[in-house]
Amino acid sequence: MIRNILLKILRDPLIHFLFLGAAIFMVFSLVNGSVSVPAEQIVIDETQVLRLAEQFQRTWMRPPSRQELQGLAEDFVKEEILYREARALGLDQDDLVIRRRLRQKMEFINADLTEPQPPMDADLQAFFDANKDRFRRPDRFSFQQIYLNPDKHTGDVKRKAAKLLARLNTEASSAVDPNLIGEATLLAARLDAVTQREVANSFGRSFAKNIENMPTGSWSGPYGSAYGLHLVRITGREAGGLPDMAEIRPILEREWYDERRKEANESFYQALRTRYDVEIHLPADQVDKTLAVR
Repeated sequence: MIRNILLKILRDPLIHFLFLGAAIFMVFSLVNGSVSVPAEQIVIDETQVLRLAEQFQRTWMRPPSRQELQGLAEDFVKEEILYREARALGLDQDDLVIRRRLRQKMEFINADLTEPQPPMDADLQAFFDANKDRFRRPDRFSFQQIYLNPDKHTGDVKRKAAKLLARLNTEASSAVDPNLIGEATLLAARLDAVTQREVANSFGRSFAKNIENMPTGSWSGPYGSAYGLHLVRITGREAGGLPDMAEIRPILEREWYDERRKEANESFYQALRTRYDVEIHLPADQVDKTLAVR
């Protein structure tokens, strides 16, 4: 019976395939065991060693010792070997981080080659005139606020707010402490020199829209926010406007350089793109519908 089982196993084509593979592997090992595969060359020349030493000095504020320099070189060799092996395995393919890093390096190279000359006064004036809204200073407001939580009031909370408002405007403004009136909240009782955008970030857009029309010096409201109702007293206003060009020249120069770099990068990309035949196939349906079925 055992003999029949062994014969059945030996006749199995899979067993024949395994034996053939093992035999080929053994022959390959015997033939190539004494043959050395040419090693890839890695040369760390003096220029590279000095570059490693400079990087060390920038980090540690001192030059490396001979032993540390040897360690830096060995670490560079390790990095180079792992880099080459990773590329050989195709690990650099379809990696979003690597793709973005290589894109940045190409843009950095182009930026170094196309660094614009310092702008003339006429260049800055033309840039300033074309982008005034970018440099316009917004209005700023200083105000106090008293918060009324609708969830903590029974009945008509707006009527209670109106009574409180009348009482506040009959008292001396200096005697009113917003922290002691109304409900506790994490919102600041007083804000100084804030923009309408900053107000919107804290209180919501609907509240921020009203702030320009609130009277100065007296309490008014109630105004709705994302949290409830507020009584507000504007204590100061600073009108915005367009600053003098000389006042913001450093900012203007920085923005001008950024704009020129963006233009240079776009021109560089468009020149490269002409060398490629690009096809883009968008989904026939709306993107949200396509994603929903995936």
